[in-house]
Amino acid sequence: MAKTQLNVRVDEGTARAARERALARGMSVNRYIEELVKQDTGEVGQTFVEAAADFMKQYESVFAEEFGTDGEGREAGRGEGRH
Repeated sequence: MAKTQLNVRVDEGTARAARERALARGMSVNRYIEELVKQDTGEVGQTFVEAAADFMKQYESVFAEEFGTDGEGREAGRGEGRH
């Protein structure tokens, strides 16, 4: 993906916080800011939801065996769920 340079001006406290947070996460300030914007626009959240749905599809039978459900959250054999 092509990158575009974006220059922003922030106060020193904000700049220091961005540097510290990026360092604590083991990433560059550029990457940290990029991740914040993605989170704010919902891209990261959508990626998480898609990954979680894929995980559930892959392990549906394991969950059904372990928890005794029919794959739609109802207890197997009862059809209406737990009461």
